[in-house]
Amino acid sequence: MLTRKQHELLMFIHQRIQETGVSPSFDEMKEALDLASKSGIHRLITALEERGFVRRLAHRARALEVLKLPQTTTVTPFAPRPAAPPSQGAQNGNGVTPMAANDTRELPILGKIAAGTPIAAIQMERGRMQVPEAILGGGEHYVLEVEGDSMIQAGIFNGDYAIIRKANTANSGETVVALVMGEEATLKRLRKRGASIALEAANPAYETRIFGPDQVEVQGKLVALIRRYQ
Repeated sequence: MLTRKQHELLMFIHQRIQETGVSPSFDEMKEALDLASKSGIHRLITALEERGFVRRLAHRARALEVLKLPQTTTVTPFAPRPAAPPSQGAQNGNGVTPMAANDTRELPILGKIAAGTPIAAIQMERGRMQVPEAILGGGEHYVLEVEGDSMIQAGIFNGDYAIIRKANTANSGETVVALVMGEEATLKRLRKRGASIALEAANPAYETRIFGPDQVEVQGKLVALIRRYQ
């Protein structure tokens, strides 16, 4: 069981890694939790580390990795969402509005998506999943199972279920499902570099891949992740 401050810090670190690919600084953590000194942050991180929720990565600045979250099943919006007005109900510590158990939408699971070496293009529907309506918003969505470790520093792990909103365009910096040369589907951060398209990993073991604009087709944007703990 985590204390309130431990839980707040864990969720803040998790969300920041998802948004930027790196953990927040101690000053940012201190400000976010409204603590008087960074020593309090050190104590909280040590407690989280002892309980197996985070890990410090050696020889790297601002290097924290979130290993797990408190829930047995976690549904995490991938991008920051605007705070709901008070009339829409209270929010939890992660800025996510609690929802009724039956407030869900059934989405198709279309196979696996590579977060590593690209695999074959998205397959046909192989199942269905109930997903909380509150994280979806408008548009058409589908689910892909993540395979690989190239996006781990963005908080995306092997075995996660990626909730994707269908789209054929994306802004630079967004995490997308990209179909490469009509054959390979991969989950990467898209960057526009002049007339070229870069597909960036969030793991230094993988190189950024550069393509011409006609070689990459955006098939959707990542809006949330579902993670199950055994």
